[in-house]
Amino acid sequence: MPVLVTGGAGYIGSQTVLELIDAGETVIVLDNLSTGFKAAVSPAAKLVVGDVGNSTLLASVIAEHKIDAIIHFAGSVVVPESVANPLNYYHNNTCQTRILIESAVERGVPHFIFSSTAAVYGAGGHEPVKENSPLRPQSPYGRSKLMSEWMLEDISKAHGLRHTVLRYFNVAGADPRGRTGQATKGATHLIKVASEAALGKRKFVEVFGTDYPTADGTCIRDYIHVKDLAVAHKLALARLRGGGENLTANCGYSRGYSVFEVLRAVERINGTKLDIRLSNRRPGDTTSIVADSNLARGKFGWMPKFDNLEVIVSSALNWERARPY
Repeated sequence: MPVLVTGGAGYIGSQTVLELIDAGETVIVLDNLSTGFKAAVSPAAKLVVGDVGNSTLLASVIAEHKIDAIIHFAGSVVVPESVANPLNYYHNNTCQTRILIESAVERGVPHFIFSSTAAVYGAGGHEPVKENSPLRPQSPYGRSKLMSEWMLEDISKAHGLRHTVLRYFNVAGADPRGRTGQATKGATHLIKVASEAALGKRKFVEVFGTDYPTADGTCIRDYIHVKDLAVAHKLALARLRGGGENLTANCGYSRGYSVFEVLRAVERINGTKLDIRLSNRRPGDTTSIVADSNLARGKFGWMPKFDNLEVIVSSALNWERARPY
């Protein structure tokens, strides 16, 4: 039962491809390589270089490989960039997703897993956020993802496409076996940036805002290891194939860390001091967002194994030291 993974040459997508391949799945990757890397794709997967918004290509790939499920990662993910260029985000994350869903419906693909985000909640507060919490995205990135969630809900009612939406919190770390990791040029993810700075690949780390209403004045985020997130996709797919109903579930650890806590962890593990420079808040950033992930644990048996900030940071540093691409 072949699986089509869009954006499978990217950070989270490539780790999920590895997880599926390790489980014996047949995987087809569709990626335009604008931000992904050919070297990140497992050699056991078939890579098709192309755009997820190309309906002719999609029809051909789905038909040729008899695609049973689509896992959709392809899109743009930087919150401040979305504020500066919202049209690009609504195109990449919403319009392109609409074309992909239409292709799935027209070609009879029965299962669809969508890569969403905690940004749909907006300012979640310090308490763990549940899936039924108010949806108040504060950036075009979050809105573009929420629009895609709404499309899936409506299209599933009209056409029977069964789907799972996974709302990730802050993904970090690298494959424990060193096969893939965060390699995006100019990445903005905190642990990635701090790891690069710790190893001399960046001159400093910029902290955006120290006047938030938190213990140390910096934002709080729930960091999830990319390997645990990949496993969540594999389990969600198995649940859909087993007849599971449509589901929206958070993927996080229900534990938040501030920016300064993360930076101190990087310093402690690497044994070096970081050059930390303080700046003003960035548009679209929320004070704190922490997941309640009980639904994922209960509905498809997700049991994270890397729920530890030091483990996440260590894997990111190890990847950065030995990056093969």
